[in-house]
Amino acid sequence: MPTIDYDALYIGGRWQTPVGESTITVISPITEQPAGSVPRGTEGDVDAAVAAARAAFDDPGGWSTWTPQRRLSVLEAFAVELERRGPETARRVTLQNGMPTTVAHAIEAGFPAILMRYYGGLMVDGDQEEIRPGMGGGRTRVTREPIGVVAAIVPWNVPQGITALKLAPALAAGCSVVLKPAEETVLDAFLLAESAAAAGLPPGVLNVVPGGRELGAYLVGHPGVDKVSFTGSTAAGRAIGRTCGELLRPVTLELGGKSAAIVLDDADLDMRMESFFAATMMNNGQICWLGTRVLAPRSRYGRVVDAVTDMARSRVVGDPFDPAVHVGPLVSARQRERVEGYIAVGRQDGARLTTGGGRPAGVDRGWYVEPTVFADVDNSARIAREEIFGPVLSVIPYDTVADAIAIANDSDYGLGGSVWTEDPDRGAEVARGIRSGTVGINAYSNDPHSPFGGVKASGLGRELGPEGLHSYQFPKSVYLDN
Repeated sequence: MPTIDYDALYIGGRWQTPVGESTITVISPITEQPAGSVPRGTEGDVDAAVAAARAAFDDPGGWSTWTPQRRLSVLEAFAVELERRGPETARRVTLQNGMPTTVAHAIEAGFPAILMRYYGGLMVDGDQEEIRPGMGGGRTRVTREPIGVVAAIVPWNVPQGITALKLAPALAAGCSVVLKPAEETVLDAFLLAESAAAAGLPPGVLNVVPGGRELGAYLVGHPGVDKVSFTGSTAAGRAIGRTCGELLRPVTLELGGKSAAIVLDDADLDMRMESFFAATMMNNGQICWLGTRVLAPRSRYGRVVDAVTDMARSRVVGDPFDPAVHVGPLVSARQRERVEGYIAVGRQDGARLTTGGGRPAGVDRGWYVEPTVFADVDNSARIAREEIFGPVLSVIPYDTVADAIAIANDSDYGLGGSVWTEDPDRGAEVARGIRSGTVGINAYSNDPHSPFGGVKASGLGRELGPEGLHSYQFPKSVYLDN
C-alpha cells in the first residue's frame, strides 16, 4: 500500500512550504512499517500560523464579526466535507493508532460533523446578548464575545473526535485556531485541513502545525495566543497549566483518568457485556475515561471476576481493519512496553492474573497486547492507582455500597465512571456519590449536549454542551445610559 505523504503545511488558508526540512514519519502499529509523512513544524511555522490566526481574528470584517447564521453556513459546508472524507479519515486513524475500524467509523468519521452542526446551531439558537436591570433603574447589556486565537493541542488516541471537541465550539464562537496534532496521528489532521479548505473556511481561521512536545510548549507560551485547550497526560497538563497561570491565559485541560466501574449486587453483566466492554476496554484500552478499576461486591465477587474474565478472553484480537476484531494493536512499541511494564508490576505485587498478560499467539508483527484482567487487586496497588492506557483491568472487591463509593473516590483522578445495576434509580443515587466529572449508568457514552471533563488530576474546565462553547467566549458588560 502506498504511503500518504505531504510536503507542505496548512497555514493561512493555503498549503505553505515549511520553514524547516525535517519530517515526521508515521509508523503503523499494524505493520510496523511507514504509513506516511508530513513536514515537522518549527517555531517559525508556529509564528506564521499564529500570525495568520491573529490576522483572521482581528480583521474588522472577518470571521469573529460574522453573524452566527453566516458562520453556521460555513460550518455546515465543513460538516459536509468532513462526512465526504469520513471513510478515509477512519482508515487513516486506524492505520496510525490501531483503533478498531468499527470504532473509527463510529467516532472519527462521524462525530466531527455532528459537533460542527451542533455548535453552529447552538450559536444561532442561543441568546448571546441580554439586558439586565441594575440598581437605581440602570441597565447593563451583557454579551458573549469570542475569546480570540486558540491553541488546540490534541493526542493520538482519538485524534479527530478530540480535535472536534475543541475546533467546533471555537469556530462557532468566532475564534481562530492553531491546531497541533500529535506526531503519531498527523495524516488525519491534514485531511481535516483539506476539508476546511474545500468548505471555504476563511484564510487563517484554521492552521495545522504538527510537532512534538517542544513545539507544543512553544505554542502554549506564544504571545499571540489568547487561550489554550489541551487534551493529554496529567504531567503535560500540569506544565501547560503553569505556563498559562504565569501568563494569566485561559486554559482547558482534559487529562488522565483511572475511573471506577461499580458493579452492584443486582447487576446482570452477561446481559450488558458489550456495553461493559465499551465502557472499560474500548479502543484497545486507549481512552482516558475508561473504567479500568472494576469494583465488585464480595457477595458476588467470583461471579463478577469470571464474567469480566470471559469478556476479555472472548475478544477477537487482530487486524483492526477487520470489522470482527475488537482489540487492535497499541499505538507504538513504546506504549506496548509501558503496558507490559504495568502487567509485570501487577504480577510482582501479587495480583491474580485471570486472563491475558502477554502477546497474542500467532501474531508476528504489530504492537499487540492481550486483553488482561487482574483479580484480588487492592486499591492501593500501582495498577489501581496509575493510568495504564492499555487493555488491562483490575477487579477490586468491596463490602458495602458506601465502601464502593469510597474506593471509587480514592483516586487522584475524577474523569469518568459507571454504575452497573438492574435498578437505574439505585444506580443514579450511587452516581451522585462519585466525585467525577461524568458517570454512566449501565453504559458510558459522551453526549454532545452535556459537559465532559474531570476533577482533581483529571483536569480543568469542560468540553461539549453549552459549557464547551462558553469556554471559547468571555462575558462583556456594557453599562447603559439610564
